Amino acid sequence: MKKIFILTGEPSGDKLASTVISRLKLENPEIEFLAVGGTHLKNLGISSIFDLKEITYLGFTSVLLNIFKIKSKINNTVDEIIKFNPDILFSVDSPDFTLRVAERVKKTNKNIKTIHYVAPQVWVWRKNRVKKIKKFIDHMLLLFNFEKEYFDKENIKNTFVGHPLIETNQNNKTVIDSILPKDKKIISLFPGSRKSETNVLLPILIDFIKLMNKKNDDYFFYIHATEENKNFIIENIKKINIGNLDVASEENIKSKILSKSVFAVSKSGTVSLQICNSNIPSIIIYKLSFINFMIFKMLVNVKFANIINIINNKEVIPELLQKECNAEEIYKSVIYLLKNPELIQKQLTECSKTLDGIRSKTSSAEEASSILLEYLS
Repeated sequence: MKKIFILTGEPSGDKLASTVISRLKLENPEIEFLAVGGTHLKNLGISSIFDLKEITYLGFTSVLLNIFKIKSKINNTVDEIIKFNPDILFSVDSPDFTLRVAERVKKTNKNIKTIHYVAPQVWVWRKNRVKKIKKFIDHMLLLFNFEKEYFDKENIKNTFVGHPLIETNQNNKTVIDSILPKDKKIISLFPGSRKSETNVLLPILIDFIKLMNKKNDDYFFYIHATEENKNFIIENIKKINIGNLDVASEENIKSKILSKSVFAVSKSGTVSLQICNSNIPSIIIYKLSFINFMIFKMLVNVKFANIINIINNKEVIPELLQKECNAEEIYKSVIYLLKNPELIQKQLTECSKTLDGIRSKTSSAEEASSILLEYLS
């Protein structure tokens, strides 16, 4: 029996991995799996060697503070992979964790094929990583076609598979009309998948809702949560008295709520692609500690935080970062756009053109699973 070890480092990677493995199981149900994963892989019946929450860290300082825990988890993960002896180590995103593990595994057992899904953002910072990666990664699966040049240059095998968040889910037949407010317009809020992100952005978003409610009562707000941070968010909003606020965590329901929204406020990240794909206007927010922000600023090679803006080299979607990431600025930006539909239409048109340029021919899951099957055969 062929074996694959799936290595993720956070909930978004767990979700991406599950889309590929679901497809792979249809093609070959006989494969044995083991993982470092979360709820999405668990729902496919795949065991994880430990809880994903134990390694989900954000920011330079938090990594430094947890450096010994991380080293211990890397050592433990490498040992478990070697013991499992898979045909393929399929690592997904979270390069500071997954690629460190992959490098150690390759040194220990060269026969294990290493395939990495979601290339590290060498076009943002640390371009020299590519030279190191070629020593231990057999195949890189790319979400964006513009990334190819960085890996082609170093003769690293790579395939553009596209991004699953910009694929239309035709199978989502979920009906949510009965649970939606009848007389309110919906605004979707995305505080991030990591607890460390949510800790920072959730209080700001709650203050934004309070500001909105002072000025008008036309809106209902949904916070989009992952299964991992759902309970944390629910516990926090129980402490406040806001009647036009709810939490959604089930994937199909979140997708439907987003499609019925008039606006979205989202943390910087790939979820913004899903928002654009749903043709919903938005703004981007993000906030790091001062130390993390200064380190990040010194290292990055791009002007913007959001991938749509990076691709276009201009601010298609407004970004409110650091000091500007506060309830007052978010309120001003949202109201300004809602009052100017021509600006919203301009944003949606530019986002649509951008997405058309980065879609794969079939689906990301199909493209990625076909590469895995090639290596298994």
